Amino acid sequence: MNTKKNLVVKTNQLNQALQTLSLAEVRIIQLAIVDARETATGLSTDKPLRIDATRYAEVFETTRQNGYKRMKEAEETLFNRRFTYLDDNGKPIKSRWLQQVQYHDGEGAIELVFTLAVVEGISRINGLEQFFTSYLLEQTTQFDSVYSVRLYELLTQWRTAKKTPCFEIGVFRDQMGLGINEYKAMCDFKKRVLDLATDEINKKSDLKVKYENVKKGRKIVGFAFTVHEKPKAKTDVVSKERDASTADMFTVEGLNDNQLGRITRNKQFIADYNHLVSSTSPAGQDPKAWEFEMINRLKKDASQFKKRPIREYLEY
Repeated sequence: MNTKKNLVVKTNQLNQALQTLSLAEVRIIQLAIVDARETATGLSTDKPLRIDATRYAEVFETTRQNGYKRMKEAEETLFNRRFTYLDDNGKPIKSRWLQQVQYHDGEGAIELVFTLAVVEGISRINGLEQFFTSYLLEQTTQFDSVYSVRLYELLTQWRTAKKTPCFEIGVFRDQMGLGINEYKAMCDFKKRVLDLATDEINKKSDLKVKYENVKKGRKIVGFAFTVHEKPKAKTDVVSKERDASTADMFTVEGLNDNQLGRITRNKQFIADYNHLVSSTSPAGQDPKAWEFEMINRLKKDASQFKKRPIREYLEY
């Protein structure tokens, strides 16, 4: 998977919504966000977004038949789901997730149209990254519990601070999607929800988290978490702090010829490296010759292309 392409971005306000989505419904929402980014069309309140069972099965590593089944089950329930969020004045507003949903039975696909509240709450990164909670879709695809997904989304906002404020138990239960009568005993809540979710996050994601009880007298009134990122493998992500001349930022390893072709056809790439060829040469006159020449140069010595990391041209 292209990790940048599978970035899920949601506003913190929407992330903190009081919601009760099932795991299949959460996964459909995640796929919708990713696919809206991937197609560069974004989300709208009048244009349906299509997700098919094959795509669901591929991302969440299940069979197409199971993906088909899960999506069909989620069609009706997702349309009826509501959530509550707070406006700028701290007053609660209720909204649905979807204003329209259609399942194409013979095609194994679902088409969704989100409500205005959701469309305004989900966006592609636009430079205001501090306003968004972002995480890679891959970090949650292996989760078996919806509680793990919800807790991950809450805690990933605090990865820079490394610790959270107290999550007051009543609000926290709502954020985890629990009904009034679900796991009312603290021992059940910890075993079935909190411990299950923290264990799965620690085993299957990029975060290492733990919690401590916050008490008032002898009574537990909430939980505070510490949140740490696990050390990244050297090949995972190049640090933004590294010098721009570092050669491994410009490697083409892992890129196929189609991707290299897209890079060389990128208008920004052409502007950055047009000076490398003479205007009278074949590469300076014919786009196909330019693409052929640049692909060969990238494969031979990518370190000469230093104006920006090579993979960035795939995102323009």
